[in-house]
Amino acid sequence: MADTTESARPTWVDDDLFPFESRFVDVDGHTVHYVDEGSGPALLFLHGNPTWSFLWRDVIRELRDDFRCIALDYPGFGLSTPKPGYRYLPEEHADVVTAFVDALDLDGATLVGQDWGGPIGLAAAARRPGAFTRLVLANAWAWPVNGDPYFEAFARIAGGLPMRFLARRLNLIVHAFIPMGHRLRKPTAAEMTHYRRALDTPARRQAAAVLPGRITASQAFFTEVEAGATDLRHLPTLIVWGNAQIGFRPRERERLEETFPAHETVILEGAGLYVESDATDEFVTAIRTWTAAHQAG
Repeated sequence: MADTTESARPTWVDDDLFPFESRFVDVDGHTVHYVDEGSGPALLFLHGNPTWSFLWRDVIRELRDDFRCIALDYPGFGLSTPKPGYRYLPEEHADVVTAFVDALDLDGATLVGQDWGGPIGLAAAARRPGAFTRLVLANAWAWPVNGDPYFEAFARIAGGLPMRFLARRLNLIVHAFIPMGHRLRKPTAAEMTHYRRALDTPARRQAAAVLPGRITASQAFFTEVEAGATDLRHLPTLIVWGNAQIGFRPRERERLEETFPAHETVILEGAGLYVESDATDEFVTAIRTWTAAHQAG
């Protein structure tokens, strides 16, 4: 297991909003922040863009009495610090998550991946057979999208030079994506502060600015994810889907269902992209009900 590193938690993190011990571990030269709360069956929570483990705080608060809840920040996001030369590519994040799984010696865990956390986590799961025995995929995908006009347009606009400039200079991705990704409730000022402060310099914002364009630019990585999913098809899978999001369409959910035939799907009416934060109670209930059914089985 990698050595735990000494690192101070920033004073801007509110202990009431994020009431967990912050842990730091060296992973291949990165200082990776994570939380590890509770005991029981392990759940590894992986976030998307431009969020961090803070996104899962209410889910963890509700589940930690019955589950071991682990959530990390990719290098450059949240409270994690990348080593020099890190490019914030999804394939690099997948390498870090794989090494993190090794560092914590995870075995028989449930992968819970939302947005980018889906393909990043699935890549790690395919590389480490046995580390995960169940999957929870929330508003995610697991294949290349090159040639799809919907995603090509998003990658060209959100990943283009003007947007990347605005993301670095004005933190535009945080200011735009977080409110748009919540449809059932409005993020509080304190929540927005935690997302802004995590990406509080132009250099830090590079992590969020890079990812939109990688939807198409990282085609080789997504080809790996798609191929690896073949070896994960047998795993019990819970698909949680917010039907009021703009990130993914019903056809992406249907393809996930085809990719993972041992699935159950829970559609959360009116929920947005950040479904675990937008509809926390329903998200937690879905995990509890699904887990209980499989334990009974």
